[in-house]
Amino acid sequence: MSTLIAAVLFIGVIAYALFGGADYGAGFWDLTAGGPARGSHTRELIDLSLSPVWEANHTWLIFCLVTIWTGFPQAFTAITTTLYIPLGLAALGIVARGAAFAFRHALTQSRGEQISGVAFACSSVLTPFVFGTIAGGIASGRVPLAGHGDALSSWVNPTSALGGVLAVTVCAYLAAVFLTGQAQRRRDTSLERAFRYRAFGSGTVAGLVAFVGVFVLHADSPRLFHQLSTAGAPLLVVSGLCGLAALLLLRRGRPAVVRTLAAVAIATVVAGWGVAQYPYLLGTHLTIRQAAAPAASLWVLFAVSCVAAVLIAPSLLLLYRLQLRRKLG
Repeated sequence: MSTLIAAVLFIGVIAYALFGGADYGAGFWDLTAGGPARGSHTRELIDLSLSPVWEANHTWLIFCLVTIWTGFPQAFTAITTTLYIPLGLAALGIVARGAAFAFRHALTQSRGEQISGVAFACSSVLTPFVFGTIAGGIASGRVPLAGHGDALSSWVNPTSALGGVLAVTVCAYLAAVFLTGQAQRRRDTSLERAFRYRAFGSGTVAGLVAFVGVFVLHADSPRLFHQLSTAGAPLLVVSGLCGLAALLLLRRGRPAVVRTLAAVAIATVVAGWGVAQYPYLLGTHLTIRQAAAPAASLWVLFAVSCVAAVLIAPSLLLLYRLQLRRKLG
């Protein structure tokens, strides 16, 4: 049961990486769109794409937090008492991002709109970066069993830096792929071409970061490197092939196929991390079984997760489907 709940937790992590990642990545392209005049066309497409779904994407984050809090309270305590700085920065980024995105639609003065736009874009880069550093700190074993680990070195280290940079580049790639399809559906040839180039560029950068990351992990996190190169290797190969195929098909104008390949590429690389971690939840000192709550709590959590899947997942899928079909904006 503890392994099953861990799998449920990681399904939530993958879902947030996909849907929240595309959300954050759109903010990255908002940041790099240029000045008010040059970037207005790009920002209009981003606003139309994000407005119906950006709040719903945080459902996955809430699900992950509740699951780890309830199912693995010891790990939750260790993580929150050690990585409280990046967790606080992530919370600040989420709040600032949401407020800025709402305010820039309400403010009519150009100055206020620009300030809120900058806040939205910067927090869209900060948040996935610190989430990546948190993942790196957990995966590299820098969160002690009793918690209250070093407040800086736990997330300011080579593996965490790799996780942060990789998270930003992957989010940018995923968003560019999605926005290419959105521009194509709106028959905007210039934006479609622009985001196709951005997807190709960010996907290439993400691949280079992942390649460099091999050497970083070998030096800084040897166990994680070993597990990724053995147990997680098949998933990483699938990720690389799907990512490459998505880039090659960008010119063919098949947004549904490219979007699916890009999503599989991201999902498998995150799943590879999960496989490499198994059977540990924290480094090599706390296994999933040791960290698990009592069996009764796990059964209740599993039942609630099943009910949530039946009630919430179809609603979210319908929301995403309507958005892709341009029924909401």
